[in-house]
Amino acid sequence: MIRLEDLTLFVRSAALGSFSGAAREADLLPGQVSAAIQRLERELDTRLFARSTRSLRLTAEGERYLPYAQEMLATMAAGQERLRGDGAALSGLLQVAAPSDLGRNVLLPWLTDFRRSHPALTLRLYLSDQITDVFRDPVDVAIRYGHIEDASFVALPVAPDNRRVLIASPDYLARNGRPASLSDLAHHRCLLYQVNGRAYDKWSFPTEAGRQVVEVQGQLYTDDADIVRRWAVQGEGIAYKSWLDVGGDVLAGRLEVLLPHQPGESTPLQIVCPHRKQFSPAVRQLQALLKDKCAGLTAGLAHLR
Repeated sequence: MIRLEDLTLFVRSAALGSFSGAAREADLLPGQVSAAIQRLERELDTRLFARSTRSLRLTAEGERYLPYAQEMLATMAAGQERLRGDGAALSGLLQVAAPSDLGRNVLLPWLTDFRRSHPALTLRLYLSDQITDVFRDPVDVAIRYGHIEDASFVALPVAPDNRRVLIASPDYLARNGRPASLSDLAHHRCLLYQVNGRAYDKWSFPTEAGRQVVEVQGQLYTDDADIVRRWAVQGEGIAYKSWLDVGGDVLAGRLEVLLPHQPGESTPLQIVCPHRKQFSPAVRQLQALLKDKCAGLTAGLAHLR
């Protein structure tokens, strides 16, 4: 008889390309994962992985079997959720990936309170500005900025009206003046960070004549968007960031919005996962909480128009 645990380890080993990686996720020894795969192979009378000292890859039979294994696990999970029902206490493991700045400074207290409200729920939070691969990485959902155009993903809206804003500290503006137009940005120190692995130094703005792209430059650059916000607060330059990231600093007077009548680029926030079946009661309740919280923050954007 095929064990559910062995099937789970097979799917995660295939995704990670490593017995060791699957073992770390499950808090097991690599040998235990290897033994589980061998049991599964004996049950199926089929070799699922081609192993060597340096690599692990699925055999042709393993490739064919993988989608059926994934479907079996999804069906089991859906059945468990149906038995529990949306009104039951949340339990199990919820793995969430989020951008660094938003995660640390906005989402963290909300997620902590959410977990506290559901004592049987285990939350794993992964923060990074690298785009999480929800098909391969060990996460259930990813909280992402931007428009999701890839039809292979399913997305739940969290803050559809969010957009970027130009911001700087009162100290920077006192020393360097305030830009009067988008073209003035070329004469200011701008704070740069990575988007999709590349320097975000071409800032896009919607105008009546169409999209206007302004190329900017500066002496400070980072792969962590949270550092850009901190540099801006410290008076190091002008940043162009999501309102959700900097709205609290603006309302507290640490930052000021520049060119408030010039709309910034639309950056909706959403919860993304590979399949609708992964929208468990925990994910749906999390979406409802974040949507309500973000609506209170994005309401401040109305005063900028």
